[in-house]
Amino acid sequence: MFAISLGDEDGAELRPLEPWQAEEFLAHMDRGRDYIGRYVGLPDVTTDLAATRKWLQVFADKAAADTGRLYGIWLGERLVGGVMFRVFDSANGTCEAGCWLEPGASGRGLVTRAVRVLIDWAFDVRGMHRVEWHVASENRPSINVAKRLGMTRDGVLRGNDLYKGVRQDTEIWSVLAEEW
Repeated sequence: MFAISLGDEDGAELRPLEPWQAEEFLAHMDRGRDYIGRYVGLPDVTTDLAATRKWLQVFADKAAADTGRLYGIWLGERLVGGVMFRVFDSANGTCEAGCWLEPGASGRGLVTRAVRVLIDWAFDVRGMHRVEWHVASENRPSINVAKRLGMTRDGVLRGNDLYKGVRQDTEIWSVLAEEW
């Protein structure tokens, strides 16, 4: 397995997340289920070991098909969050990055550092043209990540997402290869 350092100051690392890590992922999700689930449905689809393994397998299959990627953020030996290419369309040169983090790890810049690694790889190694960031308009921490990464707010999809019985707006942010 490989690990990519996210900086020496706290020893944070980015590592692949795979189905064999379902128990560790489920324990991580249980630590942050309410916090993570405020804006994203990940906690709703990783409710037990079988469902968690199935979700991780979806991303293993996406990686094999070159249509997505999934990485965990570790502080020492503890999984505290993750980043992903939810969508990866190499033929069109576009992808969508996403993230989550348990509450005890927030405020350290972990997501910003991890997504920067993903964007570097997408542009420098894979030759992608555009990286998108879709975020609920109420999710200020995630919007701040997009801003710190130098993304541009492309627009708002008004009332497009029915989440937990409430319509929410989705902001679309992006960065192009030539801007990176």
